[in-house]
Amino acid sequence: MAKIRKGDEVVVLTGKDKGKRGVVLAVRDDDRILVEGINQVKKHVRPNPMKGVEGGIIDKAMPIHVSNISLFDPKTGKASRAGFKIEGDKKVRILRATGEAVKA
Repeated sequence: MAKIRKGDEVVVLTGKDKGKRGVVLAVRDDDRILVEGINQVKKHVRPNPMKGVEGGIIDKAMPIHVSNISLFDPKTGKASRAGFKIEGDKKVRILRATGEAVKA
């Protein structure tokens, strides 16, 4: 069970986007995560009339390493580590700062 999943709200801990928040769009492999509006790069695109692609420079979101992000805790307004807790026969993700279950 992954600690960070698609749809979670996360905070960037390090890098050029430090402090920014975003929603996880996709989880790539096991250690790379694509976050909305984070790690934007400029990509030069060649025109391709066969596919209807116009040439130019586009902004593209690149994946960020999982160690550089953390879950956002709405109660405290800060980043919080993720953990697991067994409730009955279910394993649920919790926020370590407050102990509440992660709402995804």
